[in-house]
Amino acid sequence: MAAEQAGASPEELALRLAQSQREAEELRKELEETNRGVVALYGELETQAEQLRQANDLKSRFLAYMSHEFRTPINSMRSITRLLLDRIDGPLTEEQEKQVSFIQQNAIEFAEMVDDLLDLAKVEAGRVEISPGWFEMVDLFSALRGMFKPVLTNPAVSLVFQEPHDVPTLYTDDRKLSQILRNFISNALKFTPKGEVRVSARFIGEGMVTFSVADSGIGIAPEFHQSIFQDFSQLQSPLQRRLRGTGLGLSLSKKLALLLGGTVRLDSEAGKGSVFSVTIPVQLQGAKPE
Repeated sequence: MAAEQAGASPEELALRLAQSQREAEELRKELEETNRGVVALYGELETQAEQLRQANDLKSRFLAYMSHEFRTPINSMRSITRLLLDRIDGPLTEEQEKQVSFIQQNAIEFAEMVDDLLDLAKVEAGRVEISPGWFEMVDLFSALRGMFKPVLTNPAVSLVFQEPHDVPTLYTDDRKLSQILRNFISNALKFTPKGEVRVSARFIGEGMVTFSVADSGIGIAPEFHQSIFQDFSQLQSPLQRRLRGTGLGLSLSKKLALLLGGTVRLDSEAGKGSVFSVTIPVQLQGAKPE
């Protein structure tokens, strides 16, 4: 190239220089246009991100507000039905007792939906407080056993709490862990017409422990494994259509597990039961045990 330029006339060199300058100018204009496009794109993304944050904030506030507003009439319904079933105001006929029991059950289900919505709103708004403490697995399982004893109305299904072995004392939020397991157990009992629901815990090493809820229920096909932990997700099955729910319990469990530094998992096949599990650190990361 240097030899060619050395043999070129001044006129040719001037033309080449002019051409190079034109190409450089065109490249500069293209770069400026690209930069303007990038800046505009960033601006649009920031605007959309802000709109999304505002929408999420409004949704969380709406859910929290409506959940609180729903609680008063729900509690009134539960109190009135309890008084009627206790015969405080006199006896009930067999048909009246059946109808009042139906109202009571619907009020309980409605209260559970409201609680799920309120908890979800708190998690998404970042207002959930983690309160870690030391506790034993035996105590946690004993409390869960007591909670579910009154609702075990299907004699064809047994709820078994397997004695934990080699599981160390945990330092984490036992209430949040209990809520995760309650959701797993409630879900298992709901979709297990007959058989067994078994709750277990095992130390898997590296400072982690896994809690599992295994059932012999209807199972879940592989194509639904990812979506089952999403908000308002429900299975399309004859049993699901007969049972009500918000589809928030498993989604909430996943979010709570993340707050505890853990993960959730599902192992299941259609018609062969399911195993829902949560794996968390033995000691909550970042927390200083007292």
